[in-house]
Amino acid sequence: MEFKQNEINKIYCGDSLEVLKTFPDDSIDCIITSPPYYGLRLYSNDKKEIGREQTPEEYVYTLVHVFNEAKRVLKKEGICWLNLGDSYYNYRPGKGQSLIKQTIANNKQDLPDVCARRANKLVGLKEKDLIGIPWRIAFALQADGWYLRQDIIWAKNNPMPESVTDRCTKSHEYVFLLTKSPKYYFDNVAIKEPTVTRNKTNRDRDSTRLNNTPGRTKMSGLKTNDYETRNKRDVWNINTKPFREAHFATFPEALVEPMIKAGCPKEGIVLDPFIGSGTTGVVAKKLGRNYIGIELSPAYITIAEKRLAETTKQLSLI
Repeated sequence: MEFKQNEINKIYCGDSLEVLKTFPDDSIDCIITSPPYYGLRLYSNDKKEIGREQTPEEYVYTLVHVFNEAKRVLKKEGICWLNLGDSYYNYRPGKGQSLIKQTIANNKQDLPDVCARRANKLVGLKEKDLIGIPWRIAFALQADGWYLRQDIIWAKNNPMPESVTDRCTKSHEYVFLLTKSPKYYFDNVAIKEPTVTRNKTNRDRDSTRLNNTPGRTKMSGLKTNDYETRNKRDVWNINTKPFREAHFATFPEALVEPMIKAGCPKEGIVLDPFIGSGTTGVVAKKLGRNYIGIELSPAYITIAEKRLAETTKQLSLI
């Protein structure tokens, strides 16, 4: 069973888990998403919003159920790119706690009265502990049947400033490559990088220590390094990009682009179960793919649909 034409290139409003349950099996080519991070900020007043869970364990439990349903709708050869950031345990009981300012607001600048993490004492964590949320999620998804194929480092040259004096400023997040099967669609040629150096010197590999190690399969004879491209590395240096109308956690388009190029065939369908301000859909359209988004917040859907309409208009002029 597949999606009908009028069911794609649109954003569905609702809880990700419940909306996913309405989607057909094996219908999605690629999933790209960044769920709300645990206990860092509130994006809406909806109590179903992921990230409000009282403990890391509850957060992991919630996401495992969402991604189990996502795995069902993903094609056998499909892949999933999951971006997650970490957080520190900082217990601040009672009122008067310092809360992070939000950038989309109807009142109070989105400074909530209750923060799921900071006013909640967690057993097993010490003050100032790094919680390790990304790896908790990755291992839980692996245990739930996903193939955990790779951890990619999203290195930010322009990270959010931090006033800490007893650790380094955090400037990276994780992107996990997850698959449903051991063999899957992955266009590595589409995301190859320019080589740093080119060398036409022939190397006699038969004389190298590497090729004379007992038990090692020998590489073939004379080789050069005269290549224009190389396989993409697993550290992606990509700046964050502010988006005036949305929260500061917006995906940069440059981060999503290689995910779609490598993970979704032309005219395939990219799903983002937490599409937010719509970046995944925007990049999908620019690259000739279809998209489906799910978003709990009507305010973000309005922002995303405006961006997508502008993108469609720009593409029509090309």
